[in-house]
Amino acid sequence: MTPETLYADAVDVTAFTQAVLQSIGLSTEHATTMAKCLVQADFRGVSSHGLARFEQYIIRAQGNHVNTKPNIKIRNVTPVVAQVDGDNGFGFVVASAAMEEAIRRAETYGIAIVTAKRSNHFGMAASYVLQAIEAGMMGLVFTNSSKTMAAFGSKEPLLGTSPIAVGLPSANEIPFILDMAPSVVAKGKIRAKALRGQEIPEGGAVDEEGQATTDPVAALKGLVLPIGGPKGSGLAMLMDIMAGVLSGAGFACGVGSWYTDSRAQDVGHCFIVLKPDAFLEPGEVRQRMDTFVHKVHTSTPAKGFPEVLLPGELEFRMTAKRQKEGIPVDSAQRLMLGRVAQSTGVSPLKYSQSGKSLH
Repeated sequence: MTPETLYADAVDVTAFTQAVLQSIGLSTEHATTMAKCLVQADFRGVSSHGLARFEQYIIRAQGNHVNTKPNIKIRNVTPVVAQVDGDNGFGFVVASAAMEEAIRRAETYGIAIVTAKRSNHFGMAASYVLQAIEAGMMGLVFTNSSKTMAAFGSKEPLLGTSPIAVGLPSANEIPFILDMAPSVVAKGKIRAKALRGQEIPEGGAVDEEGQATTDPVAALKGLVLPIGGPKGSGLAMLMDIMAGVLSGAGFACGVGSWYTDSRAQDVGHCFIVLKPDAFLEPGEVRQRMDTFVHKVHTSTPAKGFPEVLLPGELEFRMTAKRQKEGIPVDSAQRLMLGRVAQSTGVSPLKYSQSGKSLH
């Protein structure tokens, strides 16, 4: 961390975000859900999807571009299929409700798929995978987003950089959690770099002229690049099909920008939940996952690698660290959170220099 970094206690951050969200019209339940997801992202070190975006969420709500009191409706299709109409609510709230519905159905029938339309940006995809894992389920999460990437072979923005996330619990080892964007650099991380005045890695984006750039501001005006060329492009298409085409939400150019459009985003999500015990004896899949994780951990590291890790393991370790030490907040974020506090009349966050709890 830089010398300008201070720390905020997780309890204080949660209370602050809840208070701000309730001040703009969210119910206690919805504010709690959204605050949990935001803090969870910062806990895991996914700062691009935590507090860093908080001001933009508030701006959207204050501009009446998102519904703070959505009437979320669930349409039953079959015992294992449902569709959620998010009524332009915050994506965190809509996605959490949809995943909860999928878990409930999978608990009885072993599998469920629930799509959601008329939603908004839902933050870190791993939040909903964790929701499934906490219920003892395997979860697959798809979402789409506004156009920031061209289809492979094109120079025209068409696809989002939406993540795919998958997770499965183990018995005694850490869970498997894969949460990845189909782009070299996630758009949220580019915005976070721009906020801090930092460069992005080479090969991650091009500017408006199609020239490679490490300038995050230029990258935000240009296009992000897919991982593996046509492979990343294909994954981005899959996200849009699963979350947008199937759900009835916007897709391709039909999803509004969270930053530049005054209209509703109409983001789509798709949640697939599997009950592990549907395939083998109760608890057997978890035990087999323990064996799998052990095999990964005991693999011989390649040169330059001290150990072999599971997807999501670094985030798991970061969560333990930040739960103890607090959430780091740099000067740019503190200014932003100060503006949020002032605009909503909520008492500002308190910070510590030591990186230890304020409580």
